[in-house]
Amino acid sequence: MLSLHPHHVLHRPLGPQAHADDPERGQCPVPALSHHGHQRPMLLQTATLLGVLVLGFGYFWLLVPSPEARLQQLGLFCSTFTISMYLSPLADLAKVIQTKSTQRLSFSLTIATLLTSASWTLYGFQLRDPYIMVPNLPGILTSFIRLWLFWKYSQGQDRNYPLLQT
Repeated sequence: MLSLHPHHVLHRPLGPQAHADDPERGQCPVPALSHHGHQRPMLLQTATLLGVLVLGFGYFWLLVPSPEARLQQLGLFCSTFTISMYLSPLADLAKVIQTKSTQRLSFSLTIATLLTSASWTLYGFQLRDPYIMVPNLPGILTSFIRLWLFWKYSQGQDRNYPLLQT
């Protein structure tokens, strides 16, 4: 009798290979996703942030009567979310320094973040709008920190970025 491991599921293949692994049953174990157990905390964090966002917008549209005050408070609220988005990779940066490996960082995302943050900062500067300009400054700063880390740890075994190697 075929014993099952908790990290396996049964799968009945179709076609000529249906009985290849177990002629009696026609089933073969397939590894389940190993990160499945780690999805729940991430889902909870995402739902919590979405709830805060919905409550914040509800507050602005229902409880702040003045359109000017609503716009200013909404700008501050959105700025806070933008800054937290740009500062969220700091936990990964600590791990990169600890392991001396940039394998967990995305080079293309770093470049995209730098270009997007710089564009929005310049646009906010042209409009003299601090709600556009200020929240994007951390994106520029963290992008330069990540680029420095790519340069500093570019000699590691996991480097596939020839432009940054010396």
